[in-house]
Amino acid sequence: METIYQKRGKYCSNTERQGCFAFVDFANQKNAQQAISRLNGSVYEGHRIIVRSSLLSGPLFMKIITTTATFAEQTARLSSYSIVIPQIVERRERRQADHFHDSKQDHCYYHGHVEKVEDSLVMLSTCSGLRGLIFIGEKSYGIDPVAESSTNEHLLYQLEHAQNQPFVCGVSNDTWQEENTETHQYQHSVDSMTRLFRQKREALPQTHYVELVLVVDNLRYLIKKSNETAVKEEVVELANLINGYYKMINIQVILTGLEIWKDSNPIDVNGSAGQVVSRFVSWREAVLLPRKRHDAGHLIIGRGAYDGVLGMAFVGSVCSNRTGGGINTFDYDSLQYFSTVVAHELGHNLGMNHDNTKCSCNTACIMDAAAKGGTMFSSCSENDFQNLIFQGGGRCLMNPPSPDKIFTLPVCGNNVVDSGEQCDCGPPEKCNNKCCNAATCMFSSGSSCAEGSCCDNCKIKVAGTPCRASSDYCDLPEYCTGNTGFCPGDFFIMNGYPCANNTAYCFDGLCQSFDAQCRKLFGKTASKAPDMCFITANMRGDRFGNCGPSDTNYIKCTRENVMCGKLQCIGVDTNNLPFGATVTLKETGGVTCVNADFDLGTDVTDAGYVKRGSGCEKGKACMNFQCANATGLGFNCDIQNKCNGNGICNNNGNCHCDESWAPPSCSSRGYGGSIDSGPPHIDTSLRDGLLVFFLLVVPVVAAIIFIVVKREMVFRRCRKSKSTQYRSVYPLTSNHIQQTDAQKT
Repeated sequence: METIYQKRGKYCSNTERQGCFAFVDFANQKNAQQAISRLNGSVYEGHRIIVRSSLLSGPLFMKIITTTATFAEQTARLSSYSIVIPQIVERRERRQADHFHDSKQDHCYYHGHVEKVEDSLVMLSTCSGLRGLIFIGEKSYGIDPVAESSTNEHLLYQLEHAQNQPFVCGVSNDTWQEENTETHQYQHSVDSMTRLFRQKREALPQTHYVELVLVVDNLRYLIKKSNETAVKEEVVELANLINGYYKMINIQVILTGLEIWKDSNPIDVNGSAGQVVSRFVSWREAVLLPRKRHDAGHLIIGRGAYDGVLGMAFVGSVCSNRTGGGINTFDYDSLQYFSTVVAHELGHNLGMNHDNTKCSCNTACIMDAAAKGGTMFSSCSENDFQNLIFQGGGRCLMNPPSPDKIFTLPVCGNNVVDSGEQCDCGPPEKCNNKCCNAATCMFSSGSSCAEGSCCDNCKIKVAGTPCRASSDYCDLPEYCTGNTGFCPGDFFIMNGYPCANNTAYCFDGLCQSFDAQCRKLFGKTASKAPDMCFITANMRGDRFGNCGPSDTNYIKCTRENVMCGKLQCIGVDTNNLPFGATVTLKETGGVTCVNADFDLGTDVTDAGYVKRGSGCEKGKACMNFQCANATGLGFNCDIQNKCNGNGICNNNGNCHCDESWAPPSCSSRGYGGSIDSGPPHIDTSLRDGLLVFFLLVVPVVAAIIFIVVKREMVFRRCRKSKSTQYRSVYPLTSNHIQQTDAQKT
């Protein structure tokens, strides 16, 4: 066994171990390389260690040795999985084309924990050197290869010493603010990273799945020396880290797409952070989404911060085609540090606001607005996410992605149903699902499903059973298909369809009427204010009345666009105002006009703005703070020709038929619905057939058999009776024969 130690620039002997870190190669397990790491709490600077190259190939089995008074060996149980990226997009502008190709990484990514240590987490990769995060009790460590080292040197350090720049989030603190409150800067440094596993809290009851697409800009590609493999490894490892953070609140973040801008950036990444994130989400909606469906998309930009802003994202927009994304700047080397930036911005997409003093997660939280970069979500963040789900904002997160979209080869026990698996409830010691065999990731004996709203007591519900009711005029109901335990995806009327008596339009499953927006913001008694309130407020150009932010202030609405700025309401219950908002009340024309500003930063739209799809004039709708032709919302369904006038197109462009018509074209009689939403009628043909068979056919057949048998029995008795009677009339006995013979003589 060979051991190499190095301590603060010099090698350590096997006896001089104080403050040393060593990775040691063992040979006591066939085909497995082992690493030993002694993590000592006395470390206050990065230590350079030499990792044998043999440790960086093949499966990794890690043994971690910690020192208290004596040595105590602990084994890290690590699950290895291979990363498969079926759709890498390389944008080559000179060819004016996007090229897709398959890509496969080696078995070099690991998730696990330290055996017998509850407050532990290990997330490592050996794809290009040894790098990752190790959490043990109160301490957290990062390990990275030393750049251009010829001896496989690695830097092992405590994360609290890894901060290289403050993290300023472009979404400001979402607490009650005074009118002159400046944008809050989110100071994010990397220490106290161990908080993720220091407490065991009840996770959200249902697993939610985020299909994430990451886009790497040309600047980051050049920083990685135009090495495509290095970029892919970096992005996949980034997703690995982010998913580890979110697992503790029962959210699976699954990388389903990667795009690399190799030649140039298709959007301008200069300007303010708000301008860049607006350009990116517009590009995402127009270019990326039609090519690759996903829940959230984030751009990685290889440059420094925008006036101190390292990241920016839209709040509660995870399922939005228009704003479901964010940007993150990355011109440094620490991927562990950067992963907390992206996790924070993705949290905003998931409806999470900045934590305040009322939120708790020991000391450091991911969404803390003035924290030092913890990797734990507070109860406030969980509540924010639950509110997003309850309000219908997480409709795209309910079902897991199909196995062909997942970038991992099948690994039983990772809580994700991979290709070849029927279920996956995690490691056997943590699985409490009676419908799933945790050891094989197959259904238990007699089970046909293991989870989902169409699964009841390990059995799939009958086709046609309602599983998701319509939540809005523009939303469509879904029904169990009878083939799976999961409800179909959430479908809604195609964007741009008129609603609310032709005064508004459907957008993302909601009828965007002013009244509905006021009720959602201020309560059930609120409604749209008179137009004069919009004119008076939105032409001022301050935070309570404007048509969007500018670089330094707010844009005044023109007269034709006043209905598309800040939402103005009446009938507001001032005792039940929305949390986190500053509200103004202004008398105009004899009514009290009320609006709200959530102070999410001058670069980010907030909940107080009029929604896209709101009707501003006849035939026009609000889009990007402008009153424009409603055709821009995207409605292109020819109801008469496509659906024969008996239905409406859903967001997939397929007909959702009226109650008495059948999909796909609504031209024949049926029970309504679409090819996407499941059959809206419980198919009772089998049940009815069985009932007819057992209640009618079987009794009739039994009666016939009974009659036939009874008749045969009667016939037999009759034949037997006649035979007996014949024998009694003509008896031939011996006495009779003797008498006859005597008479003859």
